[in-house]
Amino acid sequence: MKNKKHIDKRPSWDEYFLEMAALVSKRSTCLRRSVGAVLAREKRILATGYNGAPSGLKHCIEVGCMRQKLKIPSGERHELCRALHAEQNALIQSSLHGISVKGATLYATNQPCVICAKMLINAGIKEIVIAQGYPDKMAMDFLRQAKIKVRKI
Repeated sequence: MKNKKHIDKRPSWDEYFLEMAALVSKRSTCLRRSVGAVLAREKRILATGYNGAPSGLKHCIEVGCMRQKLKIPSGERHELCRALHAEQNALIQSSLHGISVKGATLYATNQPCVICAKMLINAGIKEIVIAQGYPDKMAMDFLRQAKIKVRKI
């Protein structure tokens, strides 16, 4: 009986990778939203990323948030953010280490924005699993057109 109870508590692969993305998000330095991303293929983690400033630059937690100061709504004017998104950082990390993400699944705490969606499409991501939404309809339209399955768990 003890083993049965353990098996009942064991997370599915989707739950496991989403929990990993939530853990990764704790490294975020964004003042508005902490996001984590995990790229996985064949039940193996390829790369992770969280939202924060480029390497060597000061983070929003140190210098403040320009988007917040300008009262820019969530999901708009991404170019005015000093941080890279979690999905971008995961793609960059895989590239830096020579890891192909073609055919991989992205697990993320939030739905990707349109900029990240375009990058994920071109990187060959086949599926996206998210924990929460994001106010960017165009991103979902692009992902649908690219036939990338998006599931919210």
